[in-house]
Amino acid sequence: MFEFIRKHTKVTMGLLFLLIVPSFVLFGLDGYNRSDQNTAVVARVDGQDISQAEWDMAHQNEVNRLRASMPTIDAKLLDSPEAKYATLERLVRDRVFAVAAFKSGLVVPDQKLQRLYAEDKAIASFRLPDGKFDRAGFIAQAGMTPEAYEASLRAELATRQVMLGVAGSGFAAKGAADVSLNAFFEKREVQFARFNTADYAARVNPSDAELEQFYKDNQALFQAPEQVDIEYVVLNQDAVTKGITLNEQDLKTYYEQNAAQLAGNEERRASHILIEAPASAPAADRQKAKEKAEQLLAAVKKAPDSFADLARKNSSDTGSAANGGDLDFFSRKSMVKPFADAAFAMKKGDISDVVETEFGYHIIRLTDIRAPKQKTFEEMKPELEADLRQQQALKKFAETAEAFSNAVYEQSESLRPIAERLKLEVRTASKLTRAPASGATGALANPKFLEALFSPDAIERKRNTEAVDLGGNQLVSGRITQHTPARALPLAEVRDQVRQRLQQQRGAEMARKDGAEKLSAWKASPATAAMPPAVVVSREQAQQLPIDALKAALSADTASLPALVGVDLGAQGYAVVKVLKVLPRQAPAPAQAQQEQTQYTQWWTSAESLAYYNILKERFKADIKVSRPEQKTGA
Repeated sequence: MFEFIRKHTKVTMGLLFLLIVPSFVLFGLDGYNRSDQNTAVVARVDGQDISQAEWDMAHQNEVNRLRASMPTIDAKLLDSPEAKYATLERLVRDRVFAVAAFKSGLVVPDQKLQRLYAEDKAIASFRLPDGKFDRAGFIAQAGMTPEAYEASLRAELATRQVMLGVAGSGFAAKGAADVSLNAFFEKREVQFARFNTADYAARVNPSDAELEQFYKDNQALFQAPEQVDIEYVVLNQDAVTKGITLNEQDLKTYYEQNAAQLAGNEERRASHILIEAPASAPAADRQKAKEKAEQLLAAVKKAPDSFADLARKNSSDTGSAANGGDLDFFSRKSMVKPFADAAFAMKKGDISDVVETEFGYHIIRLTDIRAPKQKTFEEMKPELEADLRQQQALKKFAETAEAFSNAVYEQSESLRPIAERLKLEVRTASKLTRAPASGATGALANPKFLEALFSPDAIERKRNTEAVDLGGNQLVSGRITQHTPARALPLAEVRDQVRQRLQQQRGAEMARKDGAEKLSAWKASPATAAMPPAVVVSREQAQQLPIDALKAALSADTASLPALVGVDLGAQGYAVVKVLKVLPRQAPAPAQAQQEQTQYTQWWTSAESLAYYNILKERFKADIKVSRPEQKTGA
């Protein structure tokens, strides 16, 4: 049942009058806009402007995150106007929540932040073997300093508190849920008569004069699209890598500096006895646990061979106690710092003193050390070359990308100088339109690049486009060599298309007229309605009814049956729906009813959250100054 809901969320939300807060999936803008565009104000919250540059930066950051987590994501999704607008909506939303948090005095205690750091595996991965924090590695991967990350995390946690009061207290009464769900899953027995445009269009035989008049009145429908021939250059990491040469001494130096790291991490095997005492436990309980651990330590040191037996009888770690406390092999990063520091400072066979961690008190016995085999320089040479070449390519690409972007802008009359300077191929393409051609790949399939090519600056002045970021360390710039404006095609070339369109238009008109007349006649005398056999429809079983006809069938007034409803299907024609019976929904099984109640509560909570967010937007005068893109509709 809920599979239908998942597939028809919009219908569900509309009929239940519930709205879900937009998910705001964000996709890329290029970071090479002209400076005068970057200062434009695109939104304002509480009197503070959001600039085009801020929009671009926030958008690009999200694009990078999505590409890292979903490498196979369709590149076309990253450049749609709807996706770009969603970026701005999220930026405004975050700014609204930040203002609300600040004005409400919401703060995040240091203790909570420290606890989150302790639980964050991503942060733990930046702990070096000596326990120090790898600051450079963190900055390289996160794109910000640890201090900036902490500030952003603190701000995020504070803004979450803004909505917690609403989202955390959502409630929907069972009676209200039952009424809505029963209505939503109601079934109806209907008859359905369709008046198809195609059936009527076949009867239309327009004259030459009618074709000519229709052609004159609708010339915009019969145009050859605007086209351009271009030349373009692509800067990618492969092009940069070709120019990198490595000498033997560089490789040897890199090997000497990174041999231990390249060889892999040392692993250790240990057994332990844990006397549990969480950090949140009362001080008296922790002291009691520590005293017990010290007593066991004394027993172990007196009789080391009794360690396994004592672990089985006393350890709170049920996962290892049955095996005499054995933890098998582990790396430094897989254990909490105090435990790892102790274990990796011991020699094989050593027994530690009592070690305190957030879980309690441990006695550790080191049973084995597994050090990775150190490979020779010759063994690792191919790996070293690939690794070092990759590092240098990333660095060089960043430098080259800046030079590329500057050059195509400063030497805007030609792409030849930058192509010769960076040894790039000048490619050509012809008959490009504003939309990617079927089967196009690479830059020619990128809507952002095509948009730049068809900009007034590129068309009128034949200048290079800005450097467009294609993602995946790729930049492209192009220039128009030939521009062909859109033009009306001669009637002789499009006569068949004109005839077909005119037939479709008149066929739809005839279908609507005939359907409306039949509806009037059948309403006057329902018994005379000659319609196909009845079927039972619901939101789960459309029975091949068009969506508009299904909506009409399920929303028809059933106070008096049978009920006849006419449905305009647009270009597809007309339909008449006759509702014969209302079939109440059967009571769901208890488990299903509970699931539905939970789902309804989530919808209701989402609606309340959205309503509260809209109140905040109004309170803080949130204003988006960019027009929302028009929704594209299918044929």
